[in-house]
Amino acid sequence: MKQARRWLLLAAALVLLPQAAYAQKKKPKGTTPAPAAPVSADADADSTPAPAAATPPPAEGSADQATPPPAGGEAGAGVGGEATGGDTGGGMDICQITPDAPQCQAAKEFNLGAEAKKTIRAEVYAVQQQYVLKGGRFEIQPFFAFTLNDQFVSHDAPGLALNYYLTQVLAVGVVGNWYDGLNSPSDFNFQLRRAAHVAIPLNDYQLSGDVNFTYVPMYGKFAGFGDFIFNYDGYIDGGLGLIRTKPISVIDPDNRLFSWNNLINFDVGIGLRIFFNRWLAATLEIRDIMYFERIESTTVATGADVPVGAMGYGPSSPTNPATWYDTNTHFTNDVQMQVGLSVFLPTSFEYALPK
Repeated sequence: MKQARRWLLLAAALVLLPQAAYAQKKKPKGTTPAPAAPVSADADADSTPAPAAATPPPAEGSADQATPPPAGGEAGAGVGGEATGGDTGGGMDICQITPDAPQCQAAKEFNLGAEAKKTIRAEVYAVQQQYVLKGGRFEIQPFFAFTLNDQFVSHDAPGLALNYYLTQVLAVGVVGNWYDGLNSPSDFNFQLRRAAHVAIPLNDYQLSGDVNFTYVPMYGKFAGFGDFIFNYDGYIDGGLGLIRTKPISVIDPDNRLFSWNNLINFDVGIGLRIFFNRWLAATLEIRDIMYFERIESTTVATGADVPVGAMGYGPSSPTNPATWYDTNTHFTNDVQMQVGLSVFLPTSFEYALPK
């Protein structure tokens, strides 16, 4: 049994020995194989060229001693048998083939010497042009105003401003508010009157109108919602006008019936415009309307309520309107927040200088 195993191992070794002889030896490090010889396009595909070392050199003086043609066939041919000159691949200018091409005509007309003699404008505009030009345009600004500082009665009102921009930063215009029908005493006033039995003089507003000047000292842009760039500008305004108010009868409502008073006011404001395009913007403004208010007197006249003279009442009668008002006027601030839109007309414009 052991002898049979030995014979089998010997037979396997004899079979595997020739195959191991054909195994490729490992290449030594740092060696680079020689490049393969180029194959001629005219050569037969089935023929295999003999290596150069296999051809013996011809003897001196032999007729066969001559310079062999380059690989690839005929003399003067490049790789693949194609000519190396006379085509665009060999570096020929395209204008030699198509001299009527537009770029070739432009090259002929361009004179480097004449261009060098031209005067170059030295102005460099490092700041981007303003997104909206306002000079010579009208602005229509509808808005709604909310009272901010009066905790006893609110004076909310719709309003409208009309402005004409004399320059890019200066405008003149008018602004007005309509309050009538929107005045409303607050819940705080009702609770205070019921709990402390204290009556606070209140006033209603009917309307106001002012002639205003607007100045735009700043503009810029910011990124919003990750993908949008919004342009904005900030402005201040102020002016002089008229406001119509009257006291609300809370001290002696049985005898007092007030009428509207025309009072001089002046106003100042600061606002922000955020542009959606070159003629439409959202506006937010804080505006303070200041004036000297006439309020209801907190004392009630106790004179005899009898007709005296042509007026029909006595000087100290509770029905005499002269006794209804406080003898002093009171400086009043009506601070309001205005939210609205700005529409610029005409809707388009042109820049005077190129961008």
